[in-house]
Amino acid sequence: MTNFEAERDAIYTDGITALKGAFTTEWADRMREDINVAFAEALERPGGAVGRGPNRYYVEIHPEQLRGFADLVTHPWVMGVSEAVLGPGYEIVELGFDVPLAGAVNQPWHRDFPAPEITRTERVLNSLAFNLTAVDTAEDMGPFEIAPGTQFDHEPDFDHGMFPPKDRYPRYQERAVRKFPQRGDISARSALTIHRGTQNHSANPRPVLVLGVDAPGAGNGDKHDLAVTHGYWESLPAAARDHLRCPVVDELIPITQKHTIEGLVMGEA
Repeated sequence: MTNFEAERDAIYTDGITALKGAFTTEWADRMREDINVAFAEALERPGGAVGRGPNRYYVEIHPEQLRGFADLVTHPWVMGVSEAVLGPGYEIVELGFDVPLAGAVNQPWHRDFPAPEITRTERVLNSLAFNLTAVDTAEDMGPFEIAPGTQFDHEPDFDHGMFPPKDRYPRYQERAVRKFPQRGDISARSALTIHRGTQNHSANPRPVLVLGVDAPGAGNGDKHDLAVTHGYWESLPAAARDHLRCPVVDELIPITQKHTIEGLVMGEA
């Protein structure tokens, strides 16, 4: 039995934890197929994909665009970590993916959104980002780089509350750890932990799925437009429905991305 309190401690100490082999490689390959379909569609419409730097994109999708969504959100590790960090009423608020293409460059060090008041004043984390790689990550593919222990860094001079000034970079570079997840692995992190994508020297994209989870009242769901159809809602197990806070609709509308500030600043990388 996984000790989820230990996972919680890792997230509060390092800002990240992980489980190797949570899913089969076949499951991960189906995930990559679904990402490829959604990515091609998103690139064809305005606002479908937002730039996160040169040759790097982020796309949000609806749960039923991912065949393994129910498997993901009912996985014992995902549920256990979410409850240990965020409480039993945790809410699934975001589903999307990052795609660093060939030629993607180093991103600026950043956090994914400004620290909320409860984190700044009480050192309480009220959200998590789960990441699953769609490929076996190699050194030349622009691996994810994170600076452990920086999730509580004070940020009065961070641009937009997210981007530290360059004179802070030595702190992050001293702590930097590159991650090389393989298909089937999953990680959970505070999106406030300072991190960046690195330069993709290979000819291959490195797509990564993102599942965003909130504590009740965190409010990040307001930044996303997750929805499910009536038929899909009924097909989900109760363990998924209990934590999915989104409209149930007759017809899905493709999600228009809202990360305009981040896209603008990332474009300066």
